[in-house]
Amino acid sequence: MISDDKKALIVRLFLVEKWKIGTIARQVGVHHETVQTALHEQQVLPRAAPSRSRLVDPYMPLLLQTLDKYPTLCASRLYQMVKERGYRGRPDHFRAVVRRIRPRPVAEAYQRLHTLPGEQGQVDWGHFGTLRVGRALRRLSAFVMVLSYSRQMFVRFYLGQQLSLFLDAHQEAFEFLGGVPRVLLYDNLKSVVLERQGDAIRFQPALWDFAGHLGYEPRPVAPYRGNEKGRVERAIRYIRDAFFAARPVADLATLNAEALRFCLTEVGDRRHPQDRTLTVRQAWELEKPRLVPLPAVPYPVEECVPVQIGKTPYARFDKNDYSVPHDKVKRTLMVHASVHQVRILEGTQLLAEHPRSWDQGQQVEDPAHLQALKERKVQARAHRGCQYLTNQVPGAQVLLAELAQRGENLGSASAALLRLLDHYGPAAMQQAVKEAQQQGSPSPQSVRLILERLFAARNQPAPVAVGLPTDSPLRKVHVVPHSLSTYDQLTQENRDDDIDEDDLF
Repeated sequence: MISDDKKALIVRLFLVEKWKIGTIARQVGVHHETVQTALHEQQVLPRAAPSRSRLVDPYMPLLLQTLDKYPTLCASRLYQMVKERGYRGRPDHFRAVVRRIRPRPVAEAYQRLHTLPGEQGQVDWGHFGTLRVGRALRRLSAFVMVLSYSRQMFVRFYLGQQLSLFLDAHQEAFEFLGGVPRVLLYDNLKSVVLERQGDAIRFQPALWDFAGHLGYEPRPVAPYRGNEKGRVERAIRYIRDAFFAARPVADLATLNAEALRFCLTEVGDRRHPQDRTLTVRQAWELEKPRLVPLPAVPYPVEECVPVQIGKTPYARFDKNDYSVPHDKVKRTLMVHASVHQVRILEGTQLLAEHPRSWDQGQQVEDPAHLQALKERKVQARAHRGCQYLTNQVPGAQVLLAELAQRGENLGSASAALLRLLDHYGPAAMQQAVKEAQQQGSPSPQSVRLILERLFAARNQPAPVAVGLPTDSPLRKVHVVPHSLSTYDQLTQENRDDDIDEDDLF
């Protein structure tokens, strides 16, 4: 392709100066076929018929017939078809031939749509890469809902696109927008459409029940017709460019707080595209009274899946293990998971309730479950002690492995390290274990000496163990340390009392 001014130069040199095509090509710096094409487009030269036959000529009827029936069929597949029929030309030349004879789509005109306040909203997911949560690499997705009249949008980021997250995002959006539009336009998502044949649609049952509870009509757009929900498509592009670009993502909660602030400030400050006298925020205030009010009872949006409990009292859900009572092993229980919580039920009986972890390979435990299991299984205490030790002090796992290679008693070593952990805390233990490994003396005695040296260097006395019976009620007493600033105030008051009154004059 060449510019229009260069085409005009070629025409002037050919018509006025009477230059030959080869001379024009050399002086202008283009190929001679480019000069011929420019002269043909300007109707200076008629298009001459090819002077010699081409290898592709015998296959042209087949190509034209196939492209007439399948206009978007790729050139590589057409090349394989003619090659099987004896074509010996090169693929690059064949692609150029197909490019010239492929039918061009007819440009389609679109009608600008106008909607009434509270009548319609548009919904879609946007992909925004991945987010690392601990050891898990989760897919980061943005749920976007736009009111078609006011163009007020709501965006919330999730670590997935499951149906439960999809419905939870709807409820968050309706509460933010102040009501429910009468119609919501969707793409053909799996969370919305299970099967479609033309206009016959089989909806996702949970979404259909959810829409009936909220009182709106779910309406999927036609396949490959993204223009029918162009307002949410443009909103996702706007969020990607104006909000997410070059933004550091520390965690999901911070990102959602910033996204909510973005919807309340920058989105609302924009001028309304159809009424330049209004801002989006002002149009939104006009639309709020026309929205359908939210029902008094919210729709349950938890994800419900059955889980099989094995020999250990844990339920595996979404790459993590959640503890259950020890007497519920070898049973099938139901997990009810929301964005922030995981509940485990047997029938209608609630067995466990845990905060949801978006990491992977984690054991989310209830201390009451573990205590009941310890009392039932005395043999499990040593193993649980080692597991608790390695969870609190990750470096202790390597130290215990080295002790096992030397043939030492892991039970007594674990017990000694657990006593040191109770006295000195996880941070000091981690430092001492690391230093003992660097010195080549991984043992509880070395760790104890290092801890005593560290506390002595800080002029801090070593913690003193207080022996209490196992059934003593003092073990359940929680002591809150008192702030020492009050003693500083008392000292200041005494210092003020010592001042002689004569010194004040």
